[in-house]
Amino acid sequence: MIGAGPRPATSATAPGDGAAAAAPRRITGAQILLESLIREGVDTIFGYPGGANLYVYRHLPSYPQLRHVLVRHEQGAAHAADGYARSRRGSVGVCFATSGPGALNLVTGLGTAFMDSVPVVAITGQVPVGAIGTDSFQESDVIGSTMSVVKHSYLLTRVEDIAPTVKEAFHVARSGRPGPVVIDFPKDLQAEVSEFNYPEGPVRLRSFPPTPEPDPAKLRRIAELIAQAKRPVILAGRGILIAQAEAELLELAHRAHIPVGWTLLGTGAFPLQDPLALQMVGFMGAGYTNKAVCDADVLMMIGMRCDDRVTTRLDSFAPRVEHLIHIDIDPAEIGKNVVPHVSVVADARAALRRLLPMVEPKREHEWLTQIDQWKEEHPVRYVKKPGVLQPQEVLEEMYARCRDEAIVVADVGLNQIWSALWFNYSKPGLFLNSGGLGTMGFAFPASMGVKLANPERTVFCVTGEGGFVMNMQEMATMVENRVDVKVIILNNASLGMVRQFQDDFYDGVRSQVDLTCTPDFVKLGEAFGMKALSTGRSEDVGPMLDEALAHRGPVLLNFDIDPDANVYPIVPLGKGMLDFVEVS
Repeated sequence: MIGAGPRPATSATAPGDGAAAAAPRRITGAQILLESLIREGVDTIFGYPGGANLYVYRHLPSYPQLRHVLVRHEQGAAHAADGYARSRRGSVGVCFATSGPGALNLVTGLGTAFMDSVPVVAITGQVPVGAIGTDSFQESDVIGSTMSVVKHSYLLTRVEDIAPTVKEAFHVARSGRPGPVVIDFPKDLQAEVSEFNYPEGPVRLRSFPPTPEPDPAKLRRIAELIAQAKRPVILAGRGILIAQAEAELLELAHRAHIPVGWTLLGTGAFPLQDPLALQMVGFMGAGYTNKAVCDADVLMMIGMRCDDRVTTRLDSFAPRVEHLIHIDIDPAEIGKNVVPHVSVVADARAALRRLLPMVEPKREHEWLTQIDQWKEEHPVRYVKKPGVLQPQEVLEEMYARCRDEAIVVADVGLNQIWSALWFNYSKPGLFLNSGGLGTMGFAFPASMGVKLANPERTVFCVTGEGGFVMNMQEMATMVENRVDVKVIILNNASLGMVRQFQDDFYDGVRSQVDLTCTPDFVKLGEAFGMKALSTGRSEDVGPMLDEALAHRGPVLLNFDIDPDANVYPIVPLGKGMLDFVEVS
């Protein structure tokens, strides 16, 4: 995968003595890029070569400290870089693509990272500077095409700008609310020779202010509202996980005995076994969580977007709330959908750390008793059917083997919601999914990035057969690189969530949802050299998972589940939070 060869010197001076020793090294633009990536701590790149980035690949073998993973489609590269960054908090995922179709194939993956605030730097080849705008072969307007799905983008036009741009791009990607950044790198600049000096010191951008410190007066007001509250609730979003504020959230909840629910992207921010834990909120959230939010007098939302999957119909969201509190690092999210009474623009961890000393211990016995009653009346459950495998049976067996250690990467659809509702860890940051854009095909390539970032952990990829086939070409990448991921396909022979929506909300007319020609996944896995197993029987699930875990290397596990299995509870389209329908 990586060619042999000595690593180029990385100091700013060339060998020798005297004045010559102090002279900066002169290297190509492609080498400047690779040297700069090393300075930013990059060790893994997911990419695909092409005509407009071959100068970079020409020099890549001379940098063995940069592991390059050759994907089979650029979308796979973007998702793998996303999974890498998402699972190794504080790191930045990196992907390469050539110009034109290669760069445009990244767009879905960049949009996925953008919606979920994942730091990714995508470096795309481009036609020579002088050919830009001439409709040259494999030219595309990468900046224009990605503008709505990246945090920032750069078109390089001078070789002297390469190193400063890389440093700035990584700073933008990882700071504040994280997100993807594109660097469009013309082919001629990759070959041009220039002096290499990597910028020292912090990046300062007038148009990109540092993360603001939490307002002490507003924090004191929040502490007062918590003290006065009779029915408080906290909702945690992915911002808690990004800020690594799980311990502070847990301490706040215990100090003031506040029940805590979470968004889909916030799954794992609060331990489910905790007596103060609610569950996922909203459209496909637990009934008792929705009831708690709708009856709360003080609702504290932390690191979340308040999107329609949380609020359902806006006028039904928290109708009895007297004081709505919103803490988020992005000022654009404050008041965008739900207008708070008190807002704090700050990093979630910084805000909670400063809030905690202001909060007095308290316990509202009547409220907690009511919460426990709702949990008994509206449990998250499913119905077993003799001789028919239910998806929850597979997930229960999987989670029993995870032991708070394995990372679970869920795709999009029914498999995603089942995985989230049955997630039962006490440790944070171990459940990953495309929650904002809802990208089918995300989980499989993302799980490769997750495993390469966390080689010591077990990694499960949970997907449906519809999502899996969207990026199944990455089986070759997984086998070639011996990426030890256990892939679970919950196979209901249909586009499950679309089928459920058609059954429940579109007069029961099923249209174009039956997947009658999916492959034999055992034969498919074996064709790629991957161990593959299949069953439709409940009694086989545990032994099959054990066999997969005992195998060193990727395993494809196909489970033929109940074709009519649905997600419940669910709020019918156009209805409010309390109109949830439960399993009968």
